Amino acid sequence: MRFLFLFFLLVAFAALKAQSPAPIIVQPANSSATVTSTSSKTAALATDVHSIPDAIKLLEQIKAGNAEVLAKQKAALEKLDELQDAADQLRIFTKRG
Repeated sequence: MRFLFLFFLLVAFAALKAQSPAPIIVQPANSSATVTSTSSKTAALATDVHSIPDAIKLLEQIKAGNAEVLAKQKAALEKLDELQDAADQLRIFTKRG
């Protein structure tokens, strides 16, 4: 009986010691915000723009990039619609047969 009590006491003590310490928050070395790879290119270009024509060119590049992404998304949605239609047809045919 004592052995069982000591065993559970030892397990409880080990569980308390096994917990990780409180997290330590370290401030970043630089104060710039973290950005993703595509937006980092845009942010780097935006800081280099000093005139209106350069800003317009940058916006046109961003617009072209967005148009490409939207075209890819539209194609993916159309493909998903086709797959959904095919799945619906399969369901109909399996119910008949």
